[in-house]
Amino acid sequence: MIRKRGQPRRIWAWLLLFLYTGAVVYWMFIGFGRTIHTDGGLQYNLEPLRTVKLYFDLDNGVPFTGRLVNLLGNVAVFVPFGILLPLVNARLNSIILLTGYTVLYILILETMQMLLRVGSFDIDDLLLNMLGVWTGYVLLRLKKRR
Repeated sequence: MIRKRGQPRRIWAWLLLFLYTGAVVYWMFIGFGRTIHTDGGLQYNLEPLRTVKLYFDLDNGVPFTGRLVNLLGNVAVFVPFGILLPLVNARLNSIILLTGYTVLYILILETMQMLLRVGSFDIDDLLLNMLGVWTGYVLLRLKKRR
């Protein structure tokens, strides 16, 4: 059997991507004490930066840890995707293709959160998640240059 150079790294990247994706899906749909909200309508925010601005308003009563978890957490949680996706699929070394694929998947996850009533669809989450993906991608590119 002929092994391609870098194949073990790609296999590890696939394994990590699979496990990490499972963890993220758990966090988005079950973790952090999520419960199903059956009362009221579907929850969503389609106004860009509305939620982000809310977290920078110091008079809104949201505790500092809540602000930090929501802002930095939504970024940090998606950094590994910006690293792992290009490692498992060479086509995703293009920032445009990586952005297209991850935007699609994040939109699906956000919509499912809203429809299953375990969270809301928030365009700001998409923006923060993409900031995380792009950060991971930049880190990967910087490492490859060394």
